[in-house]
Amino acid sequence: MRPDIQKIYDEKLTTAAEAVRMIQSGDRVYGGTASSWAYGLLQALWDRRHELEGVTILGSNAYQASPVFDEDEDNPFLFNTFFVGVNDRKQRKRLSYTSVHLSLVDYWSETAGSPDVSMFEVSPPDEDGWCCYGPSGVAAGYRLKELSRKVILQVNRNTPYIYGEKNLVHISEADAICEIDTPYDRFDVMEPDDLSKQIAHHIMQEIPDGATFQLGLGNISTAIGYELHKRSELGIHTELLNQPMLELMKSGNVTNARKGYMDGKTVFSFSLGNPELYGEIDHNDKFYVVPFCLSNDPRIIAQNKNMMSINATMALDLWGEAASECMGWKQYSGVGGQLDFVRGAQWSEGGKSFIATTSSFMKNGKRVSKIVPYFGPGTPVTTPRADIQYVATEYGCVNLKPLTMEDRARAMISIAHPDFREELTEEAKRVGLIR
Repeated sequence: MRPDIQKIYDEKLTTAAEAVRMIQSGDRVYGGTASSWAYGLLQALWDRRHELEGVTILGSNAYQASPVFDEDEDNPFLFNTFFVGVNDRKQRKRLSYTSVHLSLVDYWSETAGSPDVSMFEVSPPDEDGWCCYGPSGVAAGYRLKELSRKVILQVNRNTPYIYGEKNLVHISEADAICEIDTPYDRFDVMEPDDLSKQIAHHIMQEIPDGATFQLGLGNISTAIGYELHKRSELGIHTELLNQPMLELMKSGNVTNARKGYMDGKTVFSFSLGNPELYGEIDHNDKFYVVPFCLSNDPRIIAQNKNMMSINATMALDLWGEAASECMGWKQYSGVGGQLDFVRGAQWSEGGKSFIATTSSFMKNGKRVSKIVPYFGPGTPVTTPRADIQYVATEYGCVNLKPLTMEDRARAMISIAHPDFREELTEEAKRVGLIR
């Protein structure tokens, strides 16, 4: 750093314990998103738990453990999120969820979020004092920074510096800086199972060379990632960047040359992976990280040619509606960016959207269908029937978009598990959906 920048840095440098003393009872404190949480500062905040009342932690999709997430009588912290993650779910009694598309997360920041203090894990500063929000912090960081009364930076030497838009915070904008080199937990993708591979095979029949794609989380998306090695001249515009996408870039299957928007760049908002992934995106001009308001804006997504959006769901009804965030009243995940990409892909020249799931699952030794006549009480529709295009299971891939409601029901039954097709047909006839 330049001497003048180093002076500013040194003046703001303190311990985590001292930095969190600026947090007061009743404050709303942003802690992180996905792989970019300020865990060292969260621990320091936890150490102050007996001194504070009514503090709400803001953030989403926490993957690493922290005592602030535990459902413990000694835990005084409330939690507000726009996407429930594996550790967020532990706080059931103190958790508040706001339903919002990722393209509108800035609206959440301004309303339901409304932070008093934001704690960001960031990369070490460059020569001019700019730090990057890291592998996932760019997603919502810049707007939260603008809204906060106080900003605390946790500088972590393990955090990659990624090129992009609205991806940097200057040390002069911080009220306090601490140095904590927290290691990143590995987020390795699972080897896809046979059913996921079958689903991927069906979807791949619709994906051409030169396509730009977005993949969600899970086995099916991983299987698609492996299948895409059979295609060339691919591009990436996605919210999530993970290991299968990196492998497609390294193998040369992804060139980003034919996208039509941000050619030559892999555009993303957050990443989950291993040290290889985080090392690869560090100071690499092939990657371009942007906030959710840009990566997930359907109008921007649509500027990519042959945009292919592939996402998973928990269940589908006979209209093709997708319930992708919970079954019943208990929130499991969130709206996320599914509908953003469903719409953006279909608005794209040559684009297509796919919603995929296995046709059934086993519960207590009994097979249960994921394709149902209708959803039960409390189950929200994540992607409505007017937006659904392709739907895939291990039994096939059908385009629902041009079909009548009766033909939709027949198409959905055709890709249901064989054990349930007769039952689904009878119920569809009973309610008048099939004549």
